[in-house]
Amino acid sequence: MSRAEREAERGSRLSWHREHELPAGTVVPSVLAAAAGLVAMWPFTSVIEPGTWSFAVLAVVVVTALTGMASRTLMRGRPTWARDLVTIAVQIVAVMGTVTLLVAGDTAVFGLFPTDATLFTFQALAAAAWEEITFGSAPIAASPGLEAVMGVGFGIVAILLDQLVAQRGAILASLLTAVVGSVPMIVTLGGVNVVWFVILGILILALLGYTAAQNPESPRRTSVAVAAGVGVAALAATVIVAPVLPVSASLAGTGTGVTVDASLRLSDDLRQPNPVEVLTLATTADTAPYLRLTTLSTFNGRVWEPDRGDLQAQSEGFGPAEWTDDIATTDQNTSIRVIRMSSSWLPVPYPATSVQGLPSTWRVSPENRTLASRSADAVGNDYTVRSLEVSPTLEQIRALPAAAPIVDPGTEPVELPEVIGETAAGVTADATNDYDRLIALQSWFRSQFSYSLETPVDEGFDGTGADAVARFLDVKSGYCIHFAGAFALMAESLDMEVRIVVGYLPGALTETTRGDEAVYSVSSDQLHSWPEVLFPGVGWVPFEPTASLGVPTSFSAAATAGGGSGGAATPAPTAAPSTEQTSGPELEREDAGDNAGATGELRRLDPTPVVLTTLGVLVVLLLPAFARLALRIARRGRARGGDAGTAWTELRATMQDLRLPLSDAETPRMRGDDLIRDSRVDAYAMRVLVEAVEHASYARPSASAMRDLDAALVEVTAQLRRSVDRWTRLHAFLLPRSLFASRRTDVPLLT
Repeated sequence: MSRAEREAERGSRLSWHREHELPAGTVVPSVLAAAAGLVAMWPFTSVIEPGTWSFAVLAVVVVTALTGMASRTLMRGRPTWARDLVTIAVQIVAVMGTVTLLVAGDTAVFGLFPTDATLFTFQALAAAAWEEITFGSAPIAASPGLEAVMGVGFGIVAILLDQLVAQRGAILASLLTAVVGSVPMIVTLGGVNVVWFVILGILILALLGYTAAQNPESPRRTSVAVAAGVGVAALAATVIVAPVLPVSASLAGTGTGVTVDASLRLSDDLRQPNPVEVLTLATTADTAPYLRLTTLSTFNGRVWEPDRGDLQAQSEGFGPAEWTDDIATTDQNTSIRVIRMSSSWLPVPYPATSVQGLPSTWRVSPENRTLASRSADAVGNDYTVRSLEVSPTLEQIRALPAAAPIVDPGTEPVELPEVIGETAAGVTADATNDYDRLIALQSWFRSQFSYSLETPVDEGFDGTGADAVARFLDVKSGYCIHFAGAFALMAESLDMEVRIVVGYLPGALTETTRGDEAVYSVSSDQLHSWPEVLFPGVGWVPFEPTASLGVPTSFSAAATAGGGSGGAATPAPTAAPSTEQTSGPELEREDAGDNAGATGELRRLDPTPVVLTTLGVLVVLLLPAFARLALRIARRGRARGGDAGTAWTELRATMQDLRLPLSDAETPRMRGDDLIRDSRVDAYAMRVLVEAVEHASYARPSASAMRDLDAALVEVTAQLRRSVDRWTRLHAFLLPRSLFASRRTDVPLLT
């Protein structure tokens, strides 16, 4: 190497580098991989109740680590490719055996080796798990299906992590851990688990530290204080700075902003300080209808469970009419556009009779006249629903008894606190028919109770279980699920068939129109639940017991045309609660701004968070390119002043970025000749650089001629870039190898 190169690269030849590669480890890689697997699993405990599945995941992670250690130890003297293949094969067999033993051991040979019955069992469990994930609500109860799916899934993740860490792929292992662990937070749009992110950061630092320590170019001694300081600073910046970044509800553009499932745990969604627009609807009706997602008809004493009836194609319709011909009905069309709502159900008015504009993946549930899909998501759909407004007269509804509850002889009856039945009997004591009893309950709730999102939390109850309802009847304050749950249990205690609906209030009228139709905007804080009671001959009649929301259900007596007794009767208003009074909870939100729910026009998306976040991501991705550009500019400045060593260093760095062959055995003249021949660089420009380096290396210092080398350097490096393909140029720009690779890594490129 010339003297100029030695001067310019003096700092890169560090005497404290190791001169050989450390032997491949067997224990540390497996331990780190196991830790990564457990870190990836942790967030799932917030969406799936801990149980047999968590033990299965722990077992496959530990088994993967142990088999990896044992296999690499036994194969230490074998070729690397053979050791890796054997290790992967052993781990796959071990994971399959572990999951089989835990989930379907009674169907396998010796509990470990799968049979046809084992495969059939796993197939059935996978289907059951898919149903639970699709229709369940977080946290989903642990089940054998979830145990099988999570065991197999994390078995694959554990093997991948083990192989990546063993192959020193710290970055890929970190990405895999982060992606898998982030899935529960992304899917549920839940809050950020700061503790998990801190532990993830520590794990990533450990993975990077282990990988770096194996490189022969890494130092024998490192500064623990500096490394710890950098890690702490990075974690602190993530935890402190990230929450204050300008990310708003409009960050996702027209994407998902609210996740809705079939549960009645709506409190977190309703307590969001800044509601966002989730959908718009245009209707031919005088007022916007309530929109239902699904219904819950079964109560097990703790929760109301969603209905999971059979689904049929849209072409088969929404099922037979639940009302008789003497009940007045009015046709109406509702066009719905889902903007920010992720759900397996689509919002529809009731009772829907047909739908247009949806792909066939959306199917009809005739039991409750809703639309559901096992593979599609609600967000982004734009469709039109034809429905009816069912309008019995007061005389008709009073003459019909409510349907009696359907009792499953195979299930134990749910024992309710006595206060529920006693209160229902006392409130309805003066009524003489089922409809009047329900109206008495509705009026009692709306007049004697208050709406509050905070009382349930302060008082220590939050849900629709029997104990929560009993507490709600005592406190007399809560939100929609308490009103709906209490009304439903009290109606059931009066021997009526009842169910709870999860959906949305009608929304706020906007100034926008779609043809002759008015457009309404529905926001996330209008997520709602209400009870329905079945009246044979009329159908399911909704009631609105929630204080301060909507308009309570009521029917008018039949009118007599012209005052005579023989005139035609005119139907009363629909049973569906209307929204002339209110369209959503009236909450004090100082920071709600224009998103507060009842604005006069459709909200416009604020592009600022999207732009700033996009720019931030681009800056992070381009940091290596910026660093390399700054270094290139500095070197060109010194080359302009005649520094031959710096100019040659920039030439070497460019070759390194472009993955062109380098060797310390070549003299500058030999390298220049190679570039002229192989890369077709300009001979004159190359000769200028070579002669400058030779002059600086071998001439006396007093004889050194200082000349501008920048033009020659720019010409040669530009021609080097043109000599490679576009992908190599892009890779050299985004991830310049010269910033990360040491000089010794150049030598293997000659082979």
